[in-house]
Amino acid sequence: MASNKEGKNLDIRKNSDYVLRLRKARRIVGLVMGVSLSIFIIIAALAVLNEGVINFLHIIYSINLYYYGAAFVVLFAGYLLRFPKWERYLKSLKIKIRRWDNFIIYLSMYSMDITPGRWGRGVVSYTINRLTGSRFAVTFPAVVADIFTDFVGFGAVAIFFAFFVHRYFVLSVVITGILLLPFLFLYYKRPFDYMRKKLSRFRFLRSFWNVGELYFKENNKLGKFDYLYSMIFTIPSVILNGIALFFVILAFGIHLQIGELPVVIFIFSSSLLFGIITGAPATLGVTDALLIGYLVFFFPNLGITFGVAAAITIFFRIVSVWFVQGFGSAALFYSMRHWKLPKAQSS
Repeated sequence: MASNKEGKNLDIRKNSDYVLRLRKARRIVGLVMGVSLSIFIIIAALAVLNEGVINFLHIIYSINLYYYGAAFVVLFAGYLLRFPKWERYLKSLKIKIRRWDNFIIYLSMYSMDITPGRWGRGVVSYTINRLTGSRFAVTFPAVVADIFTDFVGFGAVAIFFAFFVHRYFVLSVVITGILLLPFLFLYYKRPFDYMRKKLSRFRFLRSFWNVGELYFKENNKLGKFDYLYSMIFTIPSVILNGIALFFVILAFGIHLQIGELPVVIFIFSSSLLFGIITGAPATLGVTDALLIGYLVFFFPNLGITFGVAAAITIFFRIVSVWFVQGFGSAALFYSMRHWKLPKAQSS
């Protein structure tokens, strides 16, 4: 009887610890959104200094809402396209969830997409735990795989479309390789065992080693086919995100031809890839600056001045950051109804 009570108390403490970490992640999200707004203000201020208040306001007011609305639709379609790979991960990990619930859980990941390294996506492991009883370490490999394949997708698209602009090919390859290194550490156990041996005397790291052991035990359930299968959906998804930028550019009256689409997709994928390597949450500041610089550099003959590029960047980041945060948060709040349920028994 005492053993059951201790186990229950341990479970409560674990849940309390996770809720505290979630609250911390929420604070980070709020901070990042505040920083994002500040960056928008700075970009707008620079545009005003460069173009003048009247000209910059005219640029903003000239936006075509039909093209801009299309950007939201295309970008959201890109995120929907990634859902099958998430289903594949859970199937390989033998996690059974009703498809609608799993879809909402999947969307809720993106509520934490602006946390450093996107590790806040781990919030879905808590939801799955409350719904099915599956341990965090069992489902967390799916989160890692999802982040990993997203990064590989951005890298693959940036490298491929670098051929069309004849620039930054080698740099794109190098950055993609650097992004893969942390995931190699997560996939191979030997570096983990070495660190545990060297740092085992630190008691406060004990829970980290325990979770690590469970992680590597479950990670073996995700094979190479799972990663290859996921790229079938990830790469087209990244391209759709790039097409969303294409529509935002069109929304500001820039007469791009369909032949310019590869350049736009390169601008999107490489600016995001270069931003990811800095580790900045939501690639804030870095991707914004690169988008402006790329647009001015590649399309000066189409009338893209600094002010126009600044407006395009602000409105595209509203689509690619704020909108994603919006539907992700809505899904998270909806999925929280599972948190109030008694935890299911783990199979």
